[in-house]
Amino acid sequence: MEVKKGYKQTEVGVIPGDWEVFPLGELFSFSGGHTASRDQLSGDGFCYLHYGDIHKSNKTYINVKNEYQEIPKLNVPIKMVSQKSLLNDGDVVFVDASEDDEGASKHIVVQNQDEITYISGLHTIVSKSKNDYIYNGYKQHCFQTADVKRQFKFYAVGTKVSGISKANIAKIQIPLPPTKAEQTVIATALSDADALIQSLGKLIAKKRLIKQGAMQKLLKPKEEWEEKKLGGVGEIITGATPPTLVKEYWTGDIPWITPTDISAKKDISKSERKITKLGLTVIRKLPANTLLVTCIASIGKNSILRKEGACNQQINALIPNNNNDVEFLYYLIENNKRYLLSKAGITATNIISKKDFAEITFSIPPFPEQTHIATILSDIDAEIFALETKLSKHKQVKQGMMQNLLTGKIRLV
Repeated sequence: MEVKKGYKQTEVGVIPGDWEVFPLGELFSFSGGHTASRDQLSGDGFCYLHYGDIHKSNKTYINVKNEYQEIPKLNVPIKMVSQKSLLNDGDVVFVDASEDDEGASKHIVVQNQDEITYISGLHTIVSKSKNDYIYNGYKQHCFQTADVKRQFKFYAVGTKVSGISKANIAKIQIPLPPTKAEQTVIATALSDADALIQSLGKLIAKKRLIKQGAMQKLLKPKEEWEEKKLGGVGEIITGATPPTLVKEYWTGDIPWITPTDISAKKDISKSERKITKLGLTVIRKLPANTLLVTCIASIGKNSILRKEGACNQQINALIPNNNNDVEFLYYLIENNKRYLLSKAGITATNIISKKDFAEITFSIPPFPEQTHIATILSDIDAEIFALETKLSKHKQVKQGMMQNLLTGKIRLV
């Protein structure tokens, strides 16, 4: 393949002619962290970075000063800790292991300008002379390109848990712009994208809290509401499975819902496995706008089936009668999952039978009030969905930015 003028082919792909490729072993020196037991963690020791802090974080940096209260503390004398385990401003910390090999590239850049005593419990890469060549902000992004992640994946070893050694991290190669000025511009653009993503994430979390508060207020029983059993608000059907050995029943276009298909989304119309029209004839057919509620193990997961289909035996389906609004019933169940769980039989696996499900009682308003409540909550859900769609698009845009900016395909200077 012809390389366009001003670019060159390298071990990590095509990059600008004035960029260089370095193995991390040339840019950094490596050290291991301090191994600590759970009983050494307390609220009054030195800051301590461990596996979970990186895996649960959606950021690629940790600001020690700003996040001091949330950082776990290690209660051991500092003389017992190797100097190589102390974290300074600009140090990069990688996880020792991950449940998936993609996670082996998870890292955090330490922002510790106040030189607070901070101890690593993981693989750490620290400064070498050449590392002055790398802008700290650039480190937050340069390990996230598809090519660099592929290298981490290649060197990760293990089955259920993947790990990568310091020696193998040192072999990983990254392309670098020639000046800190260009690195800074790239890092700033990507950090701005991250800031937008984080602000949308916070707004979504706030909207979800608003929805939760609205559900608790709107669904709180009132004097004029009537106590009804679920069996009295519609027809209850327990799902079933067409015989799996009959090929003619499967691989059709009719959704056959199982608990794994039901997510946090209200509406559902697709399933991982589908059945044929013939398969639907041997089990109970469910009309559109049927409420699906899991009744085994993960009690209370629910969604509204928006097209004709069926479900398996781990789900109780509720087909509301004309006096009850399916969306209201969805929010009613969503707001009372603990109540449903309390009705599960005392067995090795939580289960609510069709009979017991039909006997569960709720306080329910008249139909017009049901639709009014459902409309308010649906509007909030629509706002959340719009924000989640926007967040997803911004994440895709950021991925494209990383691939273009961190490989020099697009240059900002």
